[in-house]
Amino acid sequence: MSILNEISQNLQIGKAKIVKELVQKALDEGYKPQEILNEGLLPGMAVIGEKFKNDEIYVPEVMIAARAMNMGTELLKPLLASSGVKAAGKVVIGTVAGDLHDIGKNLVKMMMEGRGLEVVDLGVDVSAGRFVETAINENARIIACSTLLTTTMAEMENVVKAAEEAGIRNKISIMVGGAPVTQNFCETISADFYTADAASAADVAAKICENP
Repeated sequence: MSILNEISQNLQIGKAKIVKELVQKALDEGYKPQEILNEGLLPGMAVIGEKFKNDEIYVPEVMIAARAMNMGTELLKPLLASSGVKAAGKVVIGTVAGDLHDIGKNLVKMMMEGRGLEVVDLGVDVSAGRFVETAINENARIIACSTLLTTTMAEMENVVKAAEEAGIRNKISIMVGGAPVTQNFCETISADFYTADAASAADVAAKICENP
């Protein structure tokens, strides 16, 4: 088995320390950082995403695999940055104003990072203005809004309106998700994409960033 396959396999079972050691070993053996990311870490996370989507694994396994992924990418990030390698795209993510839930959001963030996207995480209780301001400052391609409460769903519409008022609506895709959110609601507020789970959200985000 090649070292890149070993990285992928160990990531899938959440062996963070081993993943970090293998990434270092691959670098020492002359593998390029981009190669380790694209042929070792990301394929491992893609398997996790598929399994999660198919209910073969659950949140704890995803969290453990994501931690292993982060251990590996920590070593690669400075090297990728210095060689001018850019992320596949940039996403601003957060839970909308009035809602303090973040498990779903954190899962989506992990899955998106697992697809090679750069994610700017604003945390919870994020105002519409802050979503839009950050998207402009970071030159992001996507705003991803999460909520778990029916009472804060209307905040998602405020994000769409704020993007329109700021004149960036045609440059940015707005994704919405969370337990009470539906495709119908997404269309009603004129958001762009709704997905039912974290892995699907990452798939959609990756596709958006492929077509700038």
